[in-house]
Amino acid sequence: MSHSTVPRGTTEAQTPPQDDGGTTGTTKGPARSGKGGRGPRAKKAGRLAFRIRWRRDRALILMTVPALLLVLVFNYVPILGNVVAFQDYDPYLSENGFVAIFESPWTGFEQFERIFADSAFWHAVRNTFVLFFLQLVLYFPIPILLALLINSVVRPRVRAVAQAIMYLPHFFSWVLVVTVFMQIFGGAGIIAQTLRRHGYEGFDLMTNPEIFKYLVTLETVWKDAGWGIIVFLAALSSVSNDLYEAAAMDGAGRWRRMWHVTLPALRPVIALLLVLRVGDALTVGFEQLLLQRQAVGVAASEVLDTYVWWNGIRNQDFSYAAAAGLVKGVVGLGLVLTANKVAHLMGEQGVYKK
Repeated sequence: MSHSTVPRGTTEAQTPPQDDGGTTGTTKGPARSGKGGRGPRAKKAGRLAFRIRWRRDRALILMTVPALLLVLVFNYVPILGNVVAFQDYDPYLSENGFVAIFESPWTGFEQFERIFADSAFWHAVRNTFVLFFLQLVLYFPIPILLALLINSVVRPRVRAVAQAIMYLPHFFSWVLVVTVFMQIFGGAGIIAQTLRRHGYEGFDLMTNPEIFKYLVTLETVWKDAGWGIIVFLAALSSVSNDLYEAAAMDGAGRWRRMWHVTLPALRPVIALLLVLRVGDALTVGFEQLLLQRQAVGVAASEVLDTYVWWNGIRNQDFSYAAAAGLVKGVVGLGLVLTANKVAHLMGEQGVYKK
């Protein structure tokens, strides 16, 4: 019986495989199992056990539980109430409004037929889209421009004061905002009184239906534009100064650095907020328009939200209001998916990845 000798300084695993006469066709080495030679241990490589992950992340998970409960109770549970859009819902059929859902008769798509046959509904939809496009063109770029302006300020104290002044109106209620604009642009406002004292004829922009849509956009800009710059400033803070220094060494001036460094850094955030804004196209400010409805009239101020309130909630036609809200939600979802698809085609992530 012969014994193979292994040279000193080597191991058995380093020796070439020996032929056993073709009886087994195997060589020495670790046993392999499964597809591709990976066993059960190899499949779980890189994954921690649930017990270990729970012990590691339980504090963060418990912190998110209240937020998840709030979203569940106030965002997802009310979705079940859309069933009344297919009923002739009467909350007085039972002492409990929830139980009345099960006792109300089914009407199918009758409420939707009423909505689509109502000319006032299509007028409200047209006003809603007009205000949306105006705010998209006149309001959406302003927070970006303000963020670029504040980011160009060198002194931190001046930058902080300017930012605080700009986003302070965000904390004002719409009642206060409309009151401020009435004191400035109303018939008894500062501008009209000043013109009358100097022999000119005054004016009242707050009751002019022709320019009402521009006035509403101006109110939105004054109230929320400063708050919107926070997101863009956060995106700009992540841009490395090395990029600006490298561009300056290559001879790029201020405008070139802004075009080739700053704006590309803001592009993903702009795409994301634009998708979200398009999805929110049918919501252009309920309280803001309801406060000014009597001053300018229904024809100029009626949008989809005020239409639902006035024709559904106020008249206690809850099935009609639910049907109109369901139409609004479906259209909004379609707009989000379409805008997100366009963002993907432009190379941006959008709301979610492909």
